[in-house]
Amino acid sequence: MFHTRRTDAVLLLVAIVWGSSYLAAKTATYALPVLVVLFARYALSGFACLALVAVRQERRYTRDEVRVGSFLGVTQAAVLVLETYGVAHTSAANAGLIISLTIVLTPLMDRTAGNGALPPRFFAATGVCLLAVILLMSGSGFHSLRIGDLLMLAAAVVRAVHVALVGHLTKGRVVRPLQLTAVQTILGSVLLAVPATSGLPKLTQVDAAVWGQLAYLALFCSVFAFLAQTWAVQNSSASRASLLLGTEPVWAVAVGIGLGGEKFTALAGLGAALMVTGTYWGQSIERTHRTTQQEESPCRTAAPTSA
Repeated sequence: MFHTRRTDAVLLLVAIVWGSSYLAAKTATYALPVLVVLFARYALSGFACLALVAVRQERRYTRDEVRVGSFLGVTQAAVLVLETYGVAHTSAANAGLIISLTIVLTPLMDRTAGNGALPPRFFAATGVCLLAVILLMSGSGFHSLRIGDLLMLAAAVVRAVHVALVGHLTKGRVVRPLQLTAVQTILGSVLLAVPATSGLPKLTQVDAAVWGQLAYLALFCSVFAFLAQTWAVQNSSASRASLLLGTEPVWAVAVGIGLGGEKFTALAGLGAALMVTGTYWGQSIERTHRTTQQEESPCRTAAPTSA
């Protein structure tokens, strides 16, 4: 019982950290250009990953880790660029809610499981989430769409593609999570170094609070969260983990309103409720469908063939 509660506590902490990352990123972009924030986050994450690899004395990387990590590093960078530009132009609460669309978009793009067509109820759940996005993007009225919300919507789509690619590219390959993360963060640092060059001097002008936000984004929202998630899933179950990690948008709203002083309109509040409902509903349908297909698969394999 204690072991289960400890694992659940770690997963919940990851969800809280990820939910708080939107306000931290938004606050950091007040003081620094978006590309500089991203470069600093990547660079700090990369150094931390390399240090962990060195401490564990596993400095050799497999060919698959380098190849897969390099490819995923590009898609991951695209996600973070869209997310950070998006949160800079919308509320942290909206950002955390809209990005949760990834939960229902990923199964639509994932072609690695071979679990057959999703049931119609799943698309109904997706429709609820899309309605939620419309309400969230409307702000105080349907006439005023914010560019930040549109960017977060694009980030959700790209993140779903990225997650599906992770499953596809790592399947059947020897790929260690820490080494894969190290390759991705180093590549991201390299990709962002040149675009961020002109703004790098501003890093010497910001105070300790901004550096604290950058360190939080890099060490907690990136390195810690990824490794803690991997450990918790290995000590629990993917279904249980997904339920707890699915609370991320709730924490994004709580942090945005409680610490960021953000305000919610009635339409945005309805959108938030629909988003949480739709993502949990879609997640439950997809998980049940996958489990059913896996249980039926051995039966199909074992079925005798006619002469």
